[in-house]
Amino acid sequence: MTSATGENFESLDAMIVRSAEATAANVRAAKAGIGQVIFGQEAVVERTLITILSGGHGLLVGVPGLAKTKLVETLGTVLGLDARRVQFTPDLMPSDILGAEVLEEGAGGRRSFRFIPGPVFAQLLMADEINRASPRTQSALLQSMQEGHVTVAGVRHDLPKPFHVLATQNPLEQEGTYPLPEAQLDRFLMEIDVDYPDRDAERRILFDTTSAEETKPKAVMTADDLAAAQRLVRRLPVGESVVEAILTLVRSARPGPDAGAFSKFIAWGPGPRASQSLMLAVRARALLDGRYAPSVDDVVALAEPVLKHRMALTFAARADGETVPGLVAKLAAKIG
Repeated sequence: MTSATGENFESLDAMIVRSAEATAANVRAAKAGIGQVIFGQEAVVERTLITILSGGHGLLVGVPGLAKTKLVETLGTVLGLDARRVQFTPDLMPSDILGAEVLEEGAGGRRSFRFIPGPVFAQLLMADEINRASPRTQSALLQSMQEGHVTVAGVRHDLPKPFHVLATQNPLEQEGTYPLPEAQLDRFLMEIDVDYPDRDAERRILFDTTSAEETKPKAVMTADDLAAAQRLVRRLPVGESVVEAILTLVRSARPGPDAGAFSKFIAWGPGPRASQSLMLAVRARALLDGRYAPSVDDVVALAEPVLKHRMALTFAARADGETVPGLVAKLAAKIG
């Protein structure tokens, strides 16, 4: 009886391990599939995948023409998600995103309201140039990003699962834009910088996108596979040294005694949501690398994209030429 029970436990453990290995293989295959279409943006692809595996939302910052839109379209295809795109403009209204109720006349002349869902009812929403919309429209995304549902005319409407927002911003052209408030920036798990590709990557882009046969993305995962991967991320064990590194890093990014000599540079810093985001992100990065436990190196690698949009420098620090990424790098070096 005892040996049979032991065998059952062993077979259960083996099933869990096989399931985890299959999920990790799916995630790595998805990364490779995206890399066949998006060239020269390995760090951007990795951080975007980490954001989605963590169950969060990402803010992509870069000048036009760096394949931000194509990246989101490719992610939707490769991950098997229903992806939609909204181009944000100053005249965009909240109902253009969330949806609206319309009055319909049915049989016998009876009238009733029917809700028509907006583009936010997707599994992957691209909010293109989010800072071009008015604050009223920007705030329409807040409830959906944080709570997974929207309220229209007092009625709750649940969003599909999984649900992720990938928003883009142009860092150069700020005329006629509405900077995102700190409360909404904090909803983004990461701020991901999209930079120019290197020479070899741009050569590949030239040939692939201007030839008769352009490489098309293929579905590698399904929404259910992604949900399984997100559950696995939350189950990965985290060592005490990694937990301490996260706490030390986030707390040192706030004004106060934990920041030490850097306190005078920081106007305000990240809250506990940053610690939560970093905890999930390091697990997702480990899974993406085929590891089943994160390390302190993961904390150092993800410190900048997780923290930099959640803190601000004092005027004196900016006058001295200090930058948020530079300060985060110094704080991360202390734990690395």
